[in-house]
Amino acid sequence: MTDIKFPKGFLWGGATAANQLEGGYQEGGRGLSIADALPGGPDRFKIASSPDFNWEIDSDKYTYPNHVAIDHYHHYQEDIALFAEMGFKVYRFSIAWSRIFPNGDETEPNEAGLRFYDHLIDECLKYNIEPLITISHYELPLNLAKNYGGWKNKQLIDFFERFAKTVIERYGKRVKYFLTFNEINSAAHFPVMSQGLVPSNGATDPKNVFQAWHNQFVASAKAVKIAHEFNPNIQMGCMILYATSYAYNANPVNQLANLQHNQDFNFFCADVQVRGKYPSYTRRYLAEHGLTEADLERTPEELDLLKQYPVDFISFSYYMSSVTEVTGESEETVAGNLMGGVKNPYLQASDWGWQIDPTGLQIALNELYDRYQVPLFIVENGLGAKDVVEADGAIQDDYRIDYLRSHIQAIAGAINDGVDVMGYTPWGCIDLVSASTGQMSKRYGFIYVDLDDEGHGSMTRSRKQSFYWYQKVIKSNGTDLD
Repeated sequence: MTDIKFPKGFLWGGATAANQLEGGYQEGGRGLSIADALPGGPDRFKIASSPDFNWEIDSDKYTYPNHVAIDHYHHYQEDIALFAEMGFKVYRFSIAWSRIFPNGDETEPNEAGLRFYDHLIDECLKYNIEPLITISHYELPLNLAKNYGGWKNKQLIDFFERFAKTVIERYGKRVKYFLTFNEINSAAHFPVMSQGLVPSNGATDPKNVFQAWHNQFVASAKAVKIAHEFNPNIQMGCMILYATSYAYNANPVNQLANLQHNQDFNFFCADVQVRGKYPSYTRRYLAEHGLTEADLERTPEELDLLKQYPVDFISFSYYMSSVTEVTGESEETVAGNLMGGVKNPYLQASDWGWQIDPTGLQIALNELYDRYQVPLFIVENGLGAKDVVEADGAIQDDYRIDYLRSHIQAIAGAINDGVDVMGYTPWGCIDLVSASTGQMSKRYGFIYVDLDDEGHGSMTRSRKQSFYWYQKVIKSNGTDLD
């Protein structure tokens, strides 16, 4: 590792999402979100992608862990105090849209929901923790998916604009950093979370996914406009799922396929949100799905909005890398973050089959900075693992420390390469419900929450070994990783 020092003011912290930790799903006037209709268990995505899935909640057949989650709604003061004890400089969380507009289409917000986030932000600021707010993080109001068909419907642009305006004007004097859509590009593989699309309301038609993206791009630009006009000091970011991709071998066919995969998955959404226009390869990308640009409803006014209001920085999640192979030379596959792929023989994998590749993070940071020349923020990174509580209550999660250490070293390497990195917020800084599996047993946190996959447990919070390690990392500004 290089002995580079992290810049002064580097934002160390952690990240969560409302639907995965808040609970209180029918308290304080909150409406239902799409996450409330997703059953728990490893078959969650399989169920949601079945033709007959229609967003109905069937408690006799399934469990719904997001309804209670870790009850952060009632424990936020305790949780933020623990974040402060670690020394967090920033805390990334999301606003539950259905807590502010229960059905998503109301004209007036729910004041009780707004007050909850007032209190949450106050609690952060009490400890000098900068809030980093994701406006929409996989928690579209259920009504907008069921009765409007999700983000393929242009009406959602207006609904989101109202939501974003409400949030920014309420909190934008105290909050400097906002993200528009979480992992917006994940819809390429599974549009249920980010776009509210399942087979029964159009997920299998690529036209709907591309139209939904366009509508989200416009909505994102409108949010940037609102923020910059309200408070010029606000920094607005996009957020993408980034998985560094390698060609399987030196075969030029695989090399070209990998280049195009990177364009389509890692860069397409960021190209529009950062550069303010659709990239030159859009025609090819659409054609591969049987579409042309004429198939999308895009107005000159909308395209002008994209141009005028790009984001200020790029945030992204990084958990793993992937391999592109189209020549039929490999049959070994692995799982991953909303996407699987060809096995990389040079990498180890997590308990859930996600390939661990810290070098890939240094590559990702360089690729993104070379391409866009805007500040970067790693807002998700972490290891989902099964933790064991010892007889004395200790949780020895050396595997998590090893994972995070190697990725922090990779960030230091990228900074040494000249990359402008704003901060680092490991995912699931406190144990929460997994988005992909609906499980509690897939744990990411520095803080253990006594809760099992069936929702049983005391919800007691306890510090893992990684808690004290990360505390030391933050205190030393990344110089002490032992």
